[in-house]
Amino acid sequence: MNALHPLRPLRIGAAAAFVTLVCFLSSAIAAQAPQVKPPRAPGDFGPPQGKPIRAVLTSPPNVPPPTNRKYPAKVIVELEVIEKDMQISEGVSYTFWTFGGTVPGSFIRVRQGDTVEFHLKNHPTSKMPHNIDLHGVTGPGGGAASSFTAPGHESQFSFKALNEGIYVYHCATAPVGMHVANGMYGLILVEPPGGLPKVDHEFYVMQGDFYTTGKYREKGLQPFDMEKAIDERPTYVLFNGAEGSMTGDKALQAKTNQKVRMYVGNGGPNLVSSFHVIGEIFDNVRYEGGSNIQHNVQTTLIPAGGAAVVEFRTEVPGSYVLVDHSIFRAFNKGALAILKVDGPENKAIYSGKELDSVYLGDRAEPSLAAVTKAAAAAAGGTLTQQDQINAGKVLFTGTCSVCHQANGQGLAGVFPPLAKSDYLTSDTKRIISTVLHGLSGKVVVNGKEYNSVMPPMTQLNDDEVANILTYVYGSWGNSGARISADEVKKVRTQPAPSAASGH
Repeated sequence: MNALHPLRPLRIGAAAAFVTLVCFLSSAIAAQAPQVKPPRAPGDFGPPQGKPIRAVLTSPPNVPPPTNRKYPAKVIVELEVIEKDMQISEGVSYTFWTFGGTVPGSFIRVRQGDTVEFHLKNHPTSKMPHNIDLHGVTGPGGGAASSFTAPGHESQFSFKALNEGIYVYHCATAPVGMHVANGMYGLILVEPPGGLPKVDHEFYVMQGDFYTTGKYREKGLQPFDMEKAIDERPTYVLFNGAEGSMTGDKALQAKTNQKVRMYVGNGGPNLVSSFHVIGEIFDNVRYEGGSNIQHNVQTTLIPAGGAAVVEFRTEVPGSYVLVDHSIFRAFNKGALAILKVDGPENKAIYSGKELDSVYLGDRAEPSLAAVTKAAAAAAGGTLTQQDQINAGKVLFTGTCSVCHQANGQGLAGVFPPLAKSDYLTSDTKRIISTVLHGLSGKVVVNGKEYNSVMPPMTQLNDDEVANILTYVYGSWGNSGARISADEVKKVRTQPAPSAASGH
């Protein structure tokens, strides 16, 4: 073949020499050219600057101060898991699993571009291993795989906060739902580089649904109920881990003509929150914790595992009630809090303060100390009639006074009086049954006919019914009879009377 094509070997050799020359020249050029780094991710403002900073962590409803930095830093966060018994409602305790000893867990505040060195500790007294999944982390599991921590141990990992926003964090150890349902969630705020606009008050509010073996407000230590949780039938729906966590003397405080910002999270594990402040309109809402802002919002949806930032200005004084507007959750499961605004009235905007008890229920009272004392006395076997009267007065204010009035006089022709009532003196069992099972149609009290409807007060437990009725019997010239929780319990087990026998 070479005889037929004498130039072929020459062509091949020349081609090889040409390729070799091109490779050599390319290598020489590449050696002289500057090395090209991979592009930065959005929100990556370079390596940390200055000395490492230890993050300030706060318990709800408090929020750490703004970062006030114009550069990314290395921020050290130290958070400890603690399993502890705490009050979930008056006289009711629950074993919470917490980040930092509170539900929700400690509020974490960093700046976009910060490198966060995260230390998760699990207290030696814990019975379970735990970890943390931060929704503000870019990386598999949000840090969960890197932070699995046995009791008495500590884990460490780092991440760069690339995206601004307000993010949920929670435990992601199996069974995940149980860990979250026991209170293992919180919020981490990643500020934009320029920070957030200045406001007068910032508050940390987080909703969660809880599943106990006992009924709503059933006294004592209540264990977690997995079946209720799977079926999504919560016993309590709460702000900041306890009924009354922000009511009475623990209400949030502000003054008129101030700007208020609330970081509102929803730990779930199941329910979506319809967050609303009765008597306020949100000027700005960063919905779903993102960068978009909606204006003039009445109620904002916050999904389980999500968060929002709401802002508004206080114009007139009064008690502003925070609720989940899936309204039975507020008044019958506990999702209710209060922002107390003090200052001069502005009658050009609002005529004046209205009765708080319409909305607040038994949380209208400045303190539930009398209820707490009665519950403790009942548990210790030292409950007195006066203890019951004191507790019953508090509960009556929110449960009964709207219809029957604070002085027990009722409303003529509509709601019968409780003061000097012959209906009360006739049969205490019938009165207990009326409270538990309700009453509708005509009834004669003190010689006058009333025709209305009293719904069954099934949300009240045996102690509460007993205390309310003991207060009523001990007031306004009534017989002074004392009702016990055992009497209420016996009547509760009996079938509701027919309409005819009820009158």
